[in-house]
Amino acid sequence: MAEQWLFWNDAAHGPAWNMAADEALLLEAPSRAVPVLRCYAWDRPAVSIGYIQTLDAAPAGYAAVRRPTGGGVVYHDFDFTFSVTFPMGHWLTGLDRMRSYDWLNRSLQRALRLLGFPAELAAQEIPHQVDRARMVCFTNPTRYDLLLEGRKIAGSAQRRTAEGLLHQASLHWGAPLPVERPRLVRALRQGLQETMEVETLPWEPTDGLLKHIQGLVTQKYGTDDWNRLR
Repeated sequence: MAEQWLFWNDAAHGPAWNMAADEALLLEAPSRAVPVLRCYAWDRPAVSIGYIQTLDAAPAGYAAVRRPTGGGVVYHDFDFTFSVTFPMGHWLTGLDRMRSYDWLNRSLQRALRLLGFPAELAAQEIPHQVDRARMVCFTNPTRYDLLLEGRKIAGSAQRRTAEGLLHQASLHWGAPLPVERPRLVRALRQGLQETMEVETLPWEPTDGLLKHIQGLVTQKYGTDDWNRLR
């Protein structure tokens, strides 16, 4: 029997709102007790920086926001972005970090192959000499990222808390998306179904969750204190 997840096919939002939404989903994960897949977009050219990065790693001309997860600078201009939040106690939260990446990125790999893109999982690690405080995500492949013809096209980062696990991911071809976003969404859901035996059920956020998100925008992700944390 397939495991059931909730699926939020979200719209385009500002950078602060997008990060607040992912954190609110993580904070409320115990009350839902099932994972949530959220696919979303950005309402302006933006970059997100990893939690440990300095704000000056963000290029000029882009709205910038600090993620709750690690990793490098991610450009949100032509990308396809999604997240999955797992409540603590879900079987995937019991795996070590690399095995959890393996399951989720193999699901994305299957989605890309369904669309005709023969993506491969990267085997290398980021070299120690790379400055992680300023690195750009898609120029530094690491283990279980997805490569197409040797170029990184998908990266992800995670955060683990007492509430559960947040996995944030981005697909970027370095140009406008070669397939329409709805096709990517359908392929991702199918990739999860075929790889992890997951059924994703359409879901809409509650008024309480939306209020929680807006509170995090006002108090955290929309503030200089958060975005200039490092």
